Amino acid sequence: MPDHIKFILRHAAYGGVIAVVFVGTLLALNVANLWHLVTHTAEGPLAAIVLTIFCWITFGSVQIGIRIMAMGDGGKGGGTRSPQRVTAPVQIPVRVEER
Repeated sequence: MPDHIKFILRHAAYGGVIAVVFVGTLLALNVANLWHLVTHTAEGPLAAIVLTIFCWITFGSVQIGIRIMAMGDGGKGGGTRSPQRVTAPVQIPVRVEER
């Protein structure tokens, strides 16, 4: 399997672990009476599964994005262009119409 696919799957799995812990914490702390809704309705388990899947997508995407943005450029140090100071201002003619 190519390295970039392994990279994406690994960090998506990390996001999945974070999602499961997050939803478990939401249920354990009974945020917005969520535990009661999940355990006392027929659709509760399905709602918990859907919430976990959507959190998995969200946290997995964030995890992949953070990791990609944190990647180095091979030790080159990036950003080699330094700002150049303007030594002589340039006049730009502007046409002004009278009212």
